[in-house]
Parts: sequence; C-alpha cells; structure tokens
Amino acid sequence: MAEQPYRDSDLHQRLVYGDETALAEAYDTYAALVHRVAGRVTRSPAAAEDVAQEVFAHLWSRPYAFDARRGSLRTWLCMLAHRRAVDWVRGEERHRKAAHADDTTLHTIPTPDPPPEDVVMARERSLLLHSALARLPLPQRQVVHLAYFAGCTYRQAAVELGIPEGTAKTRLRAALRRLAEALTDPPDQPDPSDPPSPSDPPALADAPGERGA
Repeated sequence: MAEQPYRDSDLHQRLVYGDETALAEAYDTYAALVHRVAGRVTRSPAAAEDVAQEVFAHLWSRPYAFDARRGSLRTWLCMLAHRRAVDWVRGEERHRKAAHADDTTLHTIPTPDPPPEDVVMARERSLLLHSALARLPLPQRQVVHLAYFAGCTYRQAAVELGIPEGTAKTRLRAALRRLAEALTDPPDQPDPSDPPSPSDPPALADAPGERGA
C-alpha cells in the first residue's frame, strides 16, 4: 500500500496532461470496483454499466476534481460511482411516478416474485439508505464505501485511508448507527378523519352567551 499514493499521483498527473494510457490503466484497475458499487445501488447491470462509463468519462474530462491529499483514487472513484448511481435511482423513481406505471406494470410480475407493494417499498427503502449514506460526514462515508462496496475490513480501510485502526472502527460504527437511525420508520400520524378514541376528551360546548356572537 506504500506505493499507492505515488501511483495515484502519477496517474493523476498523466490524466491532467491528457495521457490516454493513464485512463486505460485506471479503467483496468478500478472498473470492476466501480461497476460493483453501481450495481449494488441500481440493481441493474445495464444501469451499472452506464454509471461506470459516466464515472470514467468524468475522470477523463475533469481529472483535477480528484485530490490525492483527501484520499486514494480508489476511494474517490467508489464515492463518485455511488453518487451517480443514487442519481440514477432517483431519476428512475421520478420517471415511474410521472408515468403512473406502478400498479399496471408491477401486477404483470410473475407470482414467484415479491408482491408489487414489496417491490416498491424495497426500492424506496434502498433509496432512503443510499440518500442517508450520501449525507454522512466525509470521513464516515469513506470508511463505509471501503467496507461495504470495496469489501475491505476496517483494518484494511484504515491502511487505505492512512488512519489508526481504532479510528476506522469508530467511524464505521458511528456511520452504521446513523444509517440505522435514518432507516427507522417514523411513527404513524393519526388520521384527522378517524373518530376520537374513548380516552380523548369531549369537545367543549359553547359557553353561555357566546352563541350567535
């Protein structure tokens, strides 16, 4: 791992100067990781491929957006892939709602698959999770991306990020706690049209002299 910062710096410099072989090298090294990250979010191989192409097109057109002082190229690409994949899921959700194709389309799913309402709920919950992940502080987000998407242990993440193992473990636990809180269902709000329960106090009658005021 000691030569990783030098390699990232070398790749970055070559990309800034428009060296196409640097892009090919970055693609050969990180394409599988980027595709895996996008696939976990979109759950669509075709969408994951599109996201991967966008990520490397962004790297080629805007190489200066990567700052080696803030982390490795691997981590940066992983986070960029996640952000683009979340954008794709949000776009699909907006399209689904605008087209009013939820019930009509989903009821054509064969019976062995989950019911339509479960499919919709799972997609919304997945979007909620990845939106919450995008709102995490950068240090926590980096550890989660390495641990969940890149398949690293917290010890490996610590080496990748150049931080103590205890710090990586603490950040990962804090991030998972915040994500769990974000996924907690909010309490149901009472429906104003429901009749009052027996424990509700009766409505106050008009006081004498106030009627017809």
